[in-house]
Amino acid sequence: MTGESEPTYRTAPLTAETWGDFCALVEANNGVWGGCWCMGFHPEGVGKGHTREGNKQAKRAHVDGGTVHQILVYDESDTCVGWCQYGSPVELPNIQNRAKYERDAVLVPDWRIGCIFTDSKRRGHGVARAAVAGALAAIRTAGGVVEAYPEQTIDRPPQRGAFLHTGPEELFEDFGFVRDRKIAKWRWVMRTTL
Repeated sequence: MTGESEPTYRTAPLTAETWGDFCALVEANNGVWGGCWCMGFHPEGVGKGHTREGNKQAKRAHVDGGTVHQILVYDESDTCVGWCQYGSPVELPNIQNRAKYERDAVLVPDWRIGCIFTDSKRRGHGVARAAVAGALAAIRTAGGVVEAYPEQTIDRPPQRGAFLHTGPEELFEDFGFVRDRKIAKWRWVMRTTL
């Protein structure tokens, strides 16, 4: 035991008012995975034909249009250090392993947890946990079935960075999610009902 206390975080939704905080975090981390700007799960997606600046503008359009649900995490100095994206399947259709997911789907969830991001200097300090807790608190007001698509980390070589952009399985277990089905070698659909 080190005697250090756990960091204290606060959360806030991504809105026009918090956009600057979100931008500062994304820009401090190279656009997040080379310029995604947390657009990968949105209908527009990322990749071929998309640019870093185009992704930024598309994200801003979602914020201004009210078609984004995202919880930002702030540290004690009021600096944005992470987030958890969530939304309906219509808002966030582009999950990884989508073909396998859709082939075996029985129940469409009300909500999805998309990506989780933590500033590279703050990883391992509870930011992702605070982000998911904030997203689940926001979802709880409407309720429903919530899905997440985390990576299995037990019985696997250590992973980091982009491999864990949907979070580790154990994080969701701590919030009461249970495995529904496997959609890739190390990726699971996990569910809970709020």
